[in-house]
Amino acid sequence: MSEILSLKNVSFRYGNKTVLDNISLSVKKGEKVVILGINGSGKSTLLKIINGILFPKKGEFFYKNEKITEKKLKNRDFAKKFRKEVVLLFQNPDSMIFNPTVYDEIAFSLKQFGFENIEERVSFWSEKLGISHLLNRSPFELSGGEKQKVCLASLLSLQPELLLLDEPTANLDPRSTGWLIDFLQDLDITIITTTHNLGLAPELGERTVVLSENHEIIYDGNLTDFIKNKELLEKANLIHKHRHLHAHIYHSHFHFHDEY
Repeated sequence: MSEILSLKNVSFRYGNKTVLDNISLSVKKGEKVVILGINGSGKSTLLKIINGILFPKKGEFFYKNEKITEKKLKNRDFAKKFRKEVVLLFQNPDSMIFNPTVYDEIAFSLKQFGFENIEERVSFWSEKLGISHLLNRSPFELSGGEKQKVCLASLLSLQPELLLLDEPTANLDPRSTGWLIDFLQDLDITIITTTHNLGLAPELGERTVVLSENHEIIYDGNLTDFIKNKELLEKANLIHKHRHLHAHIYHSHFHFHDEY
């Protein structure tokens, strides 16, 4: 598989606060990668850099061997190609919705990018995501899970090559979470998903990249091997230790931080 993106020694700060520190990462076309870390570890910032919303303070980001810079994305033709190929689903779908109907929401980006077969694409993706019956509804009246499906339909209708998902299960109920996992596994594109939920990570990708509280990559590989390493789990603050009362006796052991 060819490399679709790479980050080389990327660091980012908000003011004096470091949120990513010396991040080096490459992803091959077709990979499904999970970025795992607690809230505040830098996961969302990393996705925004890959999506060209933010730019590294230090280091370099390449997409298909092209260095992505603020200046590069001011080139209208390049920006149009990049924005069509690299898409980001934000954690809160409300921040992505602004059209009067579900149909208009899905069709909006297609119109912006000059697609001709808009009705066909809206029909295909609304059916695939099970929201055809909602096309004439206001997206603001929908449930959280339905809104997320609308946003996914809007993004996937562009036929992107790289799908970025920021904590996509954070606001979903168990049924919707199960549906999303199955849906993503069937998509034949490169996907990078962030989560703080250790229990969900193996369902979201084959490869796990772990960010520490110090905003560094401390692991990149198979999740099974990572889970066996208590030192790394503690370093990432993904497990904690506290006492339990069993049979009138207190004893202490480790617990995973997950909700699945």
